Amino acid sequence: MADNIRREIADIEGTDVATSPTESPALEAQMGSAVSGSSGQMTAVPGILPDGAGEPQNGNGGQSRADRNAGRQLTGRAAMLSLPSQSMTPTQLTWRKFKKNKIAIGGGLLLIIFYTLALFAQFLAPYAYDSQDPAANFRPPMHVHWTPAPTVYSMTQSFDEFHDRVYVEDKTQPHSIKFFVHGPAYRFWGAVPSTLHLYGAAGGQRVYLLGTDQFGRDYLSRLLYASQISLSVGLLGIAITFTLGMLVGGISGFYGGRTDDIIMRICEIIMSVPGFYLLLALAATLPPTLSPVTVYLLIIVILSFVGWAGMARIIRGMVLSVREREYVEAARALGVSDLKIVTRHIIPSTFTFAIVAATLSIPAYILGEAALSFLSLGIRDPMPSWGNMLSAAQDLTTLQQRLWLLTPGLMIFLTTLAFNFLGDGLRDALDPKSR
Repeated sequence: MADNIRREIADIEGTDVATSPTESPALEAQMGSAVSGSSGQMTAVPGILPDGAGEPQNGNGGQSRADRNAGRQLTGRAAMLSLPSQSMTPTQLTWRKFKKNKIAIGGGLLLIIFYTLALFAQFLAPYAYDSQDPAANFRPPMHVHWTPAPTVYSMTQSFDEFHDRVYVEDKTQPHSIKFFVHGPAYRFWGAVPSTLHLYGAAGGQRVYLLGTDQFGRDYLSRLLYASQISLSVGLLGIAITFTLGMLVGGISGFYGGRTDDIIMRICEIIMSVPGFYLLLALAATLPPTLSPVTVYLLIIVILSFVGWAGMARIIRGMVLSVREREYVEAARALGVSDLKIVTRHIIPSTFTFAIVAATLSIPAYILGEAALSFLSLGIRDPMPSWGNMLSAAQDLTTLQQRLWLLTPGLMIFLTTLAFNFLGDGLRDALDPKSR
């Protein structure tokens, strides 16, 4: 046993080692702690020979090649961090790749900001969405003077040499801006009554940081309330669409045969109808006496009805390949019911595609609601949405003098762009072929 170890060390270091223990007493003593008394049993890793113990000097401070290799080895936490990517979980791999896409991260952060503003819109808005000031129609945004304290000035109307209406600040009427003030009552999230608002003017004066519309309503307040409608339409609509599409598509692909034929023919009939014209026809049938909440719910149902058929066809194609896998056959052999196999084994395998597709489809629902509301077939005034707020910006005068009325269009553009960036980043991160 000792002779074999000596030969291995000699081969590594390139030196000649005697085959007898008596020819190299220093080497025998060095290996004494590595070899146990019992024959053929190793009790410790063979030690590296110290400098000058039976090896020639090699010009590297007396270190052998084995010493240098051992010194370069990583131990402890450094060794754990150097493990290859195959030892990471799929979630860790996805997050690591997603973090590298800065555009997708930016889109996600922008969406977090928008949805946070929508959640706290009632607190952030200084006035109710239907609060009017008839004497302040089409007032431009007020400029905030931050020194010595946040202050705005009243706007006085005049006409220039071209007889165009202009507004100038009246320095004799300052209005101090106060934070966390009490104002119009509201029910936070529809449940908690409150009168606290983020900001307001002292003395009951009105502040229009984003101007007013044709009825003298604060445009910033309406924009915040409208974000609750427009942003939630996409989330609720896609939740209904993908739940229905994944369930119907899963059943169609799992059973096949006549069931598959009937379901797919229904999907093809729905997909053959032009989506936008179907939206117009269904929305036009809604009676004008319906409450805004009812119209809002019906708009979600209409949008969901239009989009679920295409999703069902895609899920059906994925299920056709998944149903033949080993874990599905094992579940059948164990007597698991078909419904549990579909809902607990087959449909979860399509979640990766569903997440990416949902992220990329939400902008279509937001744009669909905005188009219907813009045509006065969706959410109707006075309840605001980004679509019906844009209906006031249809003339040339708005583009020339009232650019603040185009803010809802900018919000729609930014939201759609952020969802597309986020969806592209998730698609790349979840694609196993790109790792």
